Amino acid sequence: MTAANSTANWEVSTDKSRLDRRLIHAFLGSTYWAAGISRETVDQAIEGSFCFGVFESGQQIAFARVITDHATFAWLADVFVVESHRGLGVGKFLVAEILANARLQNLRRWMLATLDAHGLYEQFGFQKLAHPERFLEIRRANPYGQPTAN
Repeated sequence: MTAANSTANWEVSTDKSRLDRRLIHAFLGSTYWAAGISRETVDQAIEGSFCFGVFESGQQIAFARVITDHATFAWLADVFVVESHRGLGVGKFLVAEILANARLQNLRRWMLATLDAHGLYEQFGFQKLAHPERFLEIRRANPYGQPTAN
């Protein structure tokens, strides 16, 4: 899938062969949610997910992956925009393209977790859990050997 943004030279692709895995690993390894993640773990996560890259003039400038069964559920994860392209609407463009993707229509539930981007996702209909008491988790602190945020 490829779509162009009419106001910028951005292209979104779900072709995993186009992803700059070195960039993705470096970026994720520096985040609060995946500090210290190994390249092997990043590669495994990419292979097991429906991935989206945003490109400008052939260079990757953003990434996200969706963990999904393509029928009922999706978890939006590892969304990022490289520093040089923040504040330009790339994140909004990426999330809009993901939610509009034909393979992700009519899902019963979308979920994500974020420390600081609530405003971005709320623009697309994401909201706090209606019934947080129904949700459980297994949490493994510091799985990659680096300090992480709660």
